Amino acid sequence: MAELLDFIRTTIEQIIEALGYPGIALVMLIENIFPPIPSEVVMPFAGFLVADTGHLSFVGIVIAGTLGSVLGAILLYWIGAWADEIVVRRFVRRFGRYFLLDEGDLDRALGLFARHGEIIVFVGRVIPVVRSVISIPAGMQRMSFGRFLVFTVLGSTVWTTALSYAGYILGENWEHVLEFVDRYQFVTLIVIGIAVVVFVALRLRSRLTGSETGSLFRSPKKGSASEWE
Repeated sequence: MAELLDFIRTTIEQIIEALGYPGIALVMLIENIFPPIPSEVVMPFAGFLVADTGHLSFVGIVIAGTLGSVLGAILLYWIGAWADEIVVRRFVRRFGRYFLLDEGDLDRALGLFARHGEIIVFVGRVIPVVRSVISIPAGMQRMSFGRFLVFTVLGSTVWTTALSYAGYILGENWEHVLEFVDRYQFVTLIVIGIAVVVFVALRLRSRLTGSETGSLFRSPKKGSASEWE
């Protein structure tokens, strides 16, 4: 795995050095669709090149990075719109019990997205792991494409600017950004993991409680004399 990540990082650096702004946009587009390609390598390295060579401008790399990121997000948005709520609802209805999910959970999630979709998209664009998939439920919920685009651009601009600036300031030590983002991603995964555990625990407790309550009110079988004594 380490060798694969080193290969990906080296390839990213070569693409950016060879293609410049189009290379940054291309890699950021692919990064949105294929999360193993880390944006925390792309933008800090681009920021380092601004400080080291002067062939690229800071504003230019931010625009290129944001453009690629937004294009990738738009593609995922339309995938979500194509999948549609009907497809997902059919999946939940058929397989949801294996994940402790039901249609009520789907309705609540869609309702939450309907009420707070803009802030969810904006915040999601600056959270590792989440930023690559947040566009799918936006498309599935048929969030207004105009609003989706605005908040995706805003969130992506914040993310690319922060990473680019870190690489620009650190210069040859730009790889230190990876350590910070790794810790940030680790904390994110822990929070997600805790949320999943809490959800599963509450759901299991709810089902067990419901089962016990049902057994208490279940009518005794007819013809069983011992039950009426």
